[in-house]
Amino acid sequence: MEYDNIIESILFASGDPFPIKRLGSLLGISEEEVLEAAGRIGDSYKFENRGIRLIRLEDKLQLCSAPENGDWVRRALDTRKPQKLSAAAMEVLAITAYYQPVTRVMIEQIRGVDSSYTVGLLVEKGLIEACGRLDVPGRPVLYKTTDAFLRCFGLSSLEELPPYSGAVPELDLGGLQMALEGFEAEVQP
Repeated sequence: MEYDNIIESILFASGDPFPIKRLGSLLGISEEEVLEAAGRIGDSYKFENRGIRLIRLEDKLQLCSAPENGDWVRRALDTRKPQKLSAAAMEVLAITAYYQPVTRVMIEQIRGVDSSYTVGLLVEKGLIEACGRLDVPGRPVLYKTTDAFLRCFGLSSLEELPPYSGAVPELDLGGLQMALEGFEAEVQP
């Protein structure tokens, strides 16, 4: 039995990225079968030159409008053109994307300037989010990128980021690095 139309209906009704694992559980099929169905749905949209696209965001799927129709959709929904991110915001976003999870202090050490406002702005825009706290005095918040970040930059996963080639000053993190490694070990399945 093909589950294409059921998956399509769930993704349409959800409106938000929907976990692949949850789709498999709901339908009683493997994640591979969900991805095969998603591939057929996505191919059908492309082949028929439809106004909908199925995108994969890490371990989630989402239906969205075709990028080439973005201007029409914005006009129809009377939305304002999104503001561009400042150079500082792009810098903080890049640091977060390549080094996540990171604390604000780590970001500031790399940038050499206070980044409180910029981190707050990116959280407000939904491009980064808190993902825990570091187990060191003060328990600083750890940040990571979100699905909205992937969507905004047309990425399916962080592995699609171009290789980092810039020079970053050596961080003097002392005990923070050990605590961060411990945090990553706790998060790993």
